[in-house]
Amino acid sequence: MKNKKIFSVFFREKPAMMLVNLLNANSEMYASTLAKSVDCTYSHIVKILQEMQKAGIVSFQKQGRLKILTLTPKGRDLAKQIDNAVNML
Repeated sequence: MKNKKIFSVFFREKPAMMLVNLLNANSEMYASTLAKSVDCTYSHIVKILQEMQKAGIVSFQKQGRLKILTLTPKGRDLAKQIDNAVNML
């Protein structure tokens, strides 16, 4: 499987919930706020976000010293599918 590494990222609870939280965010989201919302350490969140960025799922927009997280169109589609699956359960 070509994307085995990124595949293994999404079939765990924390990364999936990260995407759903980014999708449903009402304001700008930072790695630190995302870490709190999914009850995960900051360093673990950053590591996962870097993999997601490499896969073209999230992007970082630098504003001064802060990096704002946004879903790419591909990431938004994936997050919607995960959200739908969660809601079906």
